[in-house]
Amino acid sequence: MLSASAIIATRRIAANSGIRSAATIARRYKSTAVAASTEPKEVTEQAPNREVTWSENQRPRADIIDDPRFIQVDLDGQPRPMAAIQLITEEPIREVESRLACCDGGGGALGHPRVWVNLDDGKPADCSYCGLRFQMKPHHH
Repeated sequence: MLSASAIIATRRIAANSGIRSAATIARRYKSTAVAASTEPKEVTEQAPNREVTWSENQRPRADIIDDPRFIQVDLDGQPRPMAAIQLITEEPIREVESRLACCDGGGGALGHPRVWVNLDDGKPADCSYCGLRFQMKPHHH
């Protein structure tokens, strides 16, 4: 245990050197962890707008919840983004005049590299990056 004079000297040195005290550091990095819930976690949906997985190698959300990394996590406070695979199907099909459609994801620098989508078969085709669908307008030659 340090004597009173040693504590005062340590505080004086810390104040003059810009070093923060242990109490200040402890307050700054105070844990904000949420206490673990003892109730069983009921998870049925993969995302708010999708009930099942959308990839063969994706694990169902209910299986992941039992992973040790999530034991003390308050799941109600975690983000639950909408599944992009469902949201992209709500986008209307873009009709173009030519046999090729150009897609850069829109949004300039926030988009993706420019790709060309072949529309020769007359059916809607999707961009391999963002999933936007394109179709050639029906026209007579």
